[in-house]
Amino acid sequence: MSETPVTVLGLGDMGTALARALMTAGHRTTVWNRTAAKAEALAAEGAPTAATAGAAVGASPLVVVCLLDYDSVRQVLEPLGDALSGKAVVNLTNGTPRQARDLAAWAAGHGAQYLDGGIMAVPPMIGTPAAFLLYSGSPAVFAAHRAVLDLFGESHHLGEDPGRAPLYDLALLSAMYGMFSGVLHAYALVRSDGVAAADAAPLLGRWLTAMSGAVDGYARQIDSGDHATGVVSNLAMQSAAFVNFTGSARDQGISPELIAPIGGLMARRVADGHGHEGLSGLVELLGAGRPGAV
Repeated sequence: MSETPVTVLGLGDMGTALARALMTAGHRTTVWNRTAAKAEALAAEGAPTAATAGAAVGASPLVVVCLLDYDSVRQVLEPLGDALSGKAVVNLTNGTPRQARDLAAWAAGHGAQYLDGGIMAVPPMIGTPAAFLLYSGSPAVFAAHRAVLDLFGESHHLGEDPGRAPLYDLALLSAMYGMFSGVLHAYALVRSDGVAAADAAPLLGRWLTAMSGAVDGYARQIDSGDHATGVVSNLAMQSAAFVNFTGSARDQGISPELIAPIGGLMARRVADGHGHEGLSGLVELLGAGRPGAV
């Protein structure tokens, strides 16, 4: 592996984990953080610490950015302007597809090659087989620095549109938060009857693992637009039963707000004449048609 010098801008928990993965692999890793104290631990481990973002960028051909949000990224990068010319910028800050496209256009205007990314991992997972990262934007940057990027986790390039990685990132995180919403509601429900969350956890984990098998099937139904073939639990039945979810929550003295919205969507879909379909049909209420649909 070429020991490319790398700069890391942003030393929160994730930025620090990224920098350590690079250092462990033998890369000269220059670090910078707006609050200088956050660089002290890495400096003690041998990382060159830059006094300014400009000095940090000047130290390496590859610049990895991991800040709080895109406003922070803009505040750090925009004053540097043409100092970014010739640099490969890999932005791993969470944001929207529009923000990624706008920043990519700005970077190109200053002579930088831009790659946007989404980190599908928490900091302790960085550098382990459990981590994977999504990238989109400059294929040249991805190809040239793939070996470096693979140090963070398994790398997936999703195409030249810089907005594609944040789109996937937010989609996957949306599914995660949906699952966690259900998990928290489940624990609140059993706890309301004096049951410890730990006592319910084994059965809950088993059930969620079994239900994760629906992911591929839902994708096929949604892409085809056929939500009725092979349905084993139709919406009419599920909608009729959903009142028990909200009703029992209120009876037990807990709020149903984490799960209530899907009940309203089911009722709307049934009222529109789609009670014979499966749960995947709810996607039609959320807007945006199938790829290529007229």
